[in-house]
Amino acid sequence: MGLGGCIILIAVGAILAFATDWHMNGVNVQLVGFIFMIVGLIGVATFSSIARRRRVVVPPTPVIDEERHHHRDGYGDGYGV
Repeated sequence: MGLGGCIILIAVGAILAFATDWHMNGVNVQLVGFIFMIVGLIGVATFSSIARRRRVVVPPTPVIDEERHHHRDGYGDGYGV
């Protein structure tokens, strides 16, 4: 289950727990909603820990600023003096 599925599970659980007043014989709808929200939160926590572990940190490569001079005949400025 991905992150989107966990968020949907939390949303459906919140709707069942707080926005409904259905009464079914043998089923407590509010309890089912709370269970959905808890499972969704556990899924989000698991997904984020796995995603954090997968992230590869690559150290930045150093920028070397080299001035390249082409010396001809021993003169560095190119004028020959």
